Formats: sequence, structure tokens, C-alpha cells
Amino acid sequence: MKLTFLGATGTVTGSRYLVEHGRRRVLVDCGLFQGLKQLRLRNWAPLPVDPASIDAVVLTHAHIDHSGYLPRLVEQGFRGMIHATQATTELCGLLLPDSGHLQEEEAAYANRHGTSRHQPALPLYTEARARATLPLFRSHRFGETVEALPGLFVRWREAGHILGAASVHLQTEAGSVLFSGDLGRSDDLLMKPPAPPEAADLVVVESTYGNRLHERSNPLTALAEVVNRTAARGGHVIVPAFAVGRAQLLLLALRRLKDSQQIPDVPVFLDSPMATDATALYRRHPGQHRLDEAGCADLWRGVRFVNGVEESRGLASLRYPAVIISASGMATGGRVVHHIEAFAPVPANTLLFVGYQAMGTRGAALVGGARSVRVHGRWVPVRAEVATIEGLSSHADRDELLAWLGALPTPPRHVYVTHGEPESADCLRQAIEEQLKWPASVPEYQHGVDVAAMEEGAAGSSRSAGKVADIV
Repeated sequence: MKLTFLGATGTVTGSRYLVEHGRRRVLVDCGLFQGLKQLRLRNWAPLPVDPASIDAVVLTHAHIDHSGYLPRLVEQGFRGMIHATQATTELCGLLLPDSGHLQEEEAAYANRHGTSRHQPALPLYTEARARATLPLFRSHRFGETVEALPGLFVRWREAGHILGAASVHLQTEAGSVLFSGDLGRSDDLLMKPPAPPEAADLVVVESTYGNRLHERSNPLTALAEVVNRTAARGGHVIVPAFAVGRAQLLLLALRRLKDSQQIPDVPVFLDSPMATDATALYRRHPGQHRLDEAGCADLWRGVRFVNGVEESRGLASLRYPAVIISASGMATGGRVVHHIEAFAPVPANTLLFVGYQAMGTRGAALVGGARSVRVHGRWVPVRAEVATIEGLSSHADRDELLAWLGALPTPPRHVYVTHGEPESADCLRQAIEEQLKWPASVPEYQHGVDVAAMEEGAAGSSRSAGKVADIV
């Protein structure tokens, strides 16, 4: 069995792992690269392996950096099944068409205003292409073992993070690989904590926050302080938020702060039709989060849902304090970009970031202190306050990642640290070696490893005797 890293190396985006067993190929995750241009160009470059030769795709969860390349893969010849949890399938039914629609809108805008070097500017894929991908999905339950390909068995376990998010365990007679996916928090306000991992020969673990700890102070207190001081200035709080996960957490947090009278009853606008649709899914999957029926209803209470484009543009003329939650979470596209263009130049306003900002994104530039950002081909001055609250992140921090790994029933042969910026990934690698005493490394793009000479291990354990051989 061979494992090749086709993404999420040196970056938190573009999650793609190729597993080959015999003559079969399965791709674990199929995400878009985001951030730096040299990474985004990989979305347009041919996949290092012929898409038509891939027999199946297995998803950890629905976020675009894990699923967003699927329409492109299908366009290039993939005809296999896409295996995922039920909630991931439903969310991809929202996220993928929306991704195609946004790309079409951005290409059309660039062509109308001449803001692209390409003539004409083209979308990576269209909404129609994304919808054509959806019939290939097959849904599965957490804990269910599925023979995705002959001799290759897959099992999903809860990872927290967002609805449907899973760690994926792949097993063949040659060995096993455990992919952490994106791991959630142990004390997340909305989602339940990740389930304990199961034993595997190799473990591939994310490292988004592998070099830092989240603040242990109450994130609701920090959110209240941002809203109160912005409202006192007569300004607006603009929150770039992922439509799935962070948007719902923010609605819950703001509702609790209002009910406890820690913030004034300022209007809250959810300016993301996709986030509106995703919020409704929480009622359909009650076992995956902490909310009861009344708590799900609270996500909607007092929220003003913005649907039409004209209504969204009208928010720029608000004359009273408000909170506007809009996608995308890294401010790379979507309606929030227009809000940044309108509200960033005004000192009374606040741009609030509550999720990870990948290197090279507009969000990372703002969090890094940029005094101007490029929006729609022109530089927009940033005079608004820029604030961050890491305590509202949906990703496990370094200690939570180590705790998850430490819960493995038996030590793995090797741990590969991915899905993190270089410093973050290497910091977690070092911590694994020093604290857990396990061999660990940070793979490079297209690096391959082979699980060879496997023998059946002790009963009840997936660990087997053998070696891991690196392949250049």
C-alpha cells in the first residue's frame, strides 16, 4: 500500500491524499488550494495522477479546502463513487454549487471591469459542473465499515469541527492509515468533541494550530467587548465567517450574549444564503452537536437573513450599529469582500476574524496589520479596527492535537504532519517526537511512502509488523 501527499503540505489548504493498493486508487479528500498564488495555480494544473485512474474518493468533511476540487476532478475524467458521511454529503450539495456560482460571478466581474490579466477570465468550474458531481456521492453512517474498493475498507469516526466531519480509517491486508481530518475542539460551544482515534500503522494528522494554544479565557467575553466598543462608536462589526460551522457558532454566541444582556440588542445580519441553508441542517443531525431543539431554534431567533444581492448591497447604507456575518471566512471571495470594500475605510467599524487565516489570503493580510487591501482591482484603505478571537476557532490547538494522538490504543509506526503552515507543522512534529516518543515527519508535496512487509498483528489491533519505506 502506497500513500502519496498531493496537497495540504506546507499549507492548510488543498487536502488531497492518494492511497494505492494493488491496482486500485482512492483519493482521500479532494480540496482546493487557497491563499498564495503559487498554491492557487495548482488548482489549474493537471493533477499529478490521471483522474480517470482514480477508483473512488473518500471525504473527511465538506469544507472547500477538502472537497472543492471534486467538480474539476469529474470534468477531467473521474467516474468513481464519492464516499462521505450523510451530513457531509448534504453540505457538499450546498457548498459545491455555491463554489461554482461564486467562481462564475468573479470571472464575470473581472471581465466587465477588466480586472484580470486573462482575456477572458474563466471560472475553475461552473455551478452546473458542480451539480453534475453530486449524483456520485454515497452516504454512510459514523462507525460503519464500508468496502469502498475490493479489499479496501473505510470507517468514519466523529471529528467535531463541523457537521459530518470525520476522521477516516483505511484498512487493507497490507496495513492501515488513519487520517485525522480537521479535528474540532474539546470544549466547542456548538460541536461535540472528536471521538477517540482507532489504531493504525500510519497516522496523518492536521496541524493548523500545531504551534500554538487557544486562549483559555471565555471567548464570549471577548466577543462582547468587540461588539460593545464598536456599537459605542456607532460602527458595524463585519465578521468574515465560513458558512458552515463558524457562522452558526457566531449566531449562537451572539444570541447568548443578548439573552444575558452582555451586549445591546443590535441587529444581526447573516448575509450568506448558503449559511442560511446550512443552519437548517443542524435540526437534521442532532446527535453531532450540543444543541437541543430549542437551541437549534435559537440559531434563527432575531437574525435577519439576507438573500438577494441588492439587499446585501443595501447593508452598506446602514446608519445604526449592527453585526454582519458573511462568507467567506478568509475573505477570499463571496459577499464579505464587498462589505470589506464598503466598511474597512471607516474608523468606527470593526473587521472581526474568528477563524484561521491561511498565508496569502486577504484575511491574513488584514490580521497581519495591512493598512490597505486589494479588492476588485483597487486598493482599499483599512481604517477600521481589526480584531481576532482565536477562542472561537473550530480547530484543535497543539495540546488538543497531542491529546487526540495520545488516545491511540497502540503507537503508530509513523505520524505524518500535514495541513499546516511550515512552522506550525514542524512544531507539532517536534512535540510528537519529544512527548509521545513516536517517529514523525512533515511530508513534502508529492512525497510518497510505502507500507511494506506487513504481517498480521495481535488480535484486536490493526498494528502489524513491518516497515515504512520512503519513496522519492
